[in-house]
Amino acid sequence: MHLRNIQEADYASIISVIDDWWGGRPMADMLPRLFFIHFQDTSFALEHNHQIIGFLIGFVSQSRSTEAYIHFVGVHPDWRQQGLGERLYIHFFHTVRQRGCRLVSCITSPVNKGSIAFHTRMGFTPLGDMIEDGIPVKADYDGRGNSRVVFVKDISVGSR
Repeated sequence: MHLRNIQEADYASIISVIDDWWGGRPMADMLPRLFFIHFQDTSFALEHNHQIIGFLIGFVSQSRSTEAYIHFVGVHPDWRQQGLGERLYIHFFHTVRQRGCRLVSCITSPVNKGSIAFHTRMGFTPLGDMIEDGIPVKADYDGRGNSRVVFVKDISVGSR
C-alpha cells in the first residue's frame, strides 16, 4: 500500500466511483476538481496495486492559520474497517501540525452514522446548537434545512 499526495490526474478516477462508495448517495458535486489542483500538499491518496482505495482532501485555513479543515474522505467499501481512514487522518494531522495547526475541523451529515462513529473514535468533539438523534448538530449549517455535525479536534503537541 502506498500513501502519496493527491494529483489533479486523480480527479477522474475518484469522481467516477465516489457515488458508489457512498452507497448511491449523490456526492460528486461536493468534490470539484479545484481541490485536486489547489490542495495537493495537504490531500492524499492511498493506493494498492496502482488503484486508489482511499483518499483525503484537506487544507490549512487561510483565515485561521492554526486551523485545518478536512473536506472529504473516502475509503473503497471493500477496504473499510482496516484502519485506512485512520491512517489518512493521522498523516493529515502530522502534515498540518508541521504547518503550525493546532485544530482540525470537519463536518458530516447527521444521517451518516458511520462517519459520526469514526470521528468520535478519532477523538473529535461534535459541536452544535441543537440535538438531533442524540448528536449535537449545527442547524441550517449548509443552508436552510441542511443541518450538519461539526467536529473539532485539538492536534497540538501533547494532545491525543
